[in-house]
Amino acid sequence: MSPSAPLRNRDEVGARLLTASARHSFDPAVDVDWDAPLVDGAPAMPLHRVTLYGTPLWDELSEEQRIALSFHETASMLSVGLWFEIVLMQMLARYVQRMDVRRPHAQYALTEVGDETRHSVMFARTLTKLGCPDYRPGRHLQRLGGLYGHLSGGPSLFASVLVVEETLDRLQREGMADETVQPLLRTVSRIHVVEEARHVSYARDEVARTVPKLTKAQLELHRLVTASVAAIVVDAYVRPRAYASIGLDPARARAEARANPHHRETRRWMAERITAFLTEVGLLGGRSEKIWRRADLL
Repeated sequence: MSPSAPLRNRDEVGARLLTASARHSFDPAVDVDWDAPLVDGAPAMPLHRVTLYGTPLWDELSEEQRIALSFHETASMLSVGLWFEIVLMQMLARYVQRMDVRRPHAQYALTEVGDETRHSVMFARTLTKLGCPDYRPGRHLQRLGGLYGHLSGGPSLFASVLVVEETLDRLQREGMADETVQPLLRTVSRIHVVEEARHVSYARDEVARTVPKLTKAQLELHRLVTASVAAIVVDAYVRPRAYASIGLDPARARAEARANPHHRETRRWMAERITAFLTEVGLLGGRSEKIWRRADLL
């Protein structure tokens, strides 16, 4: 939904999304061919999106190492995405706990929890199929996520959801259209993209509806919270252990990736849809803009 479009009643949005869910939902247990072998020589993502692409360290890697790194970076993103979806399920459950469950708006929140449960299992099975570790965030970020899940609310809650969903969506849309990418990842991406489109619509509606009700001080707080979550989560997508898994020095690899112009541009590309939306609704601006820029998301 465009933020400049007329806002519909919350329950109209919920009812529309419930209908769409009934028509276009997937069961990854049967809609993904888990028994099909991986394709030899096919990366898990377009290689130009790997964080080290274009660096001196990339030039030192063999083609096999580059493909292996695409597996581990994809696994890292899926692990972090899975972890965040679990946090999201907790937040949605608390959100709907205070609502009249007879309302379509509340019922869609419950439907989204069901979607996220299937996505989490799908991501977990993908990690197993790729033969990669669970790269979930470290203890410090896990604590922060738990605290945020309990204390978050208002437009920054849904804006934070959008940051994760829309940045991953950008990568997955490109990957699912790239015939060089592993068929398994293309299928998983297609399922996630279709179902997350509804989640994005729901969250955008909530952000556009609630931001105008904020006081100036509240707006500044929600801007800072959203920007901070964006910087932390996107930076956590590729864990240093992913580099170590193919024999690289994690410190050197992380430093080269962070300074890599190709990767910095990819981060901005991943975020451009969500930053445009948040700017238009007023949730990106003021002091928060510096955080977005320092994180190479703007």
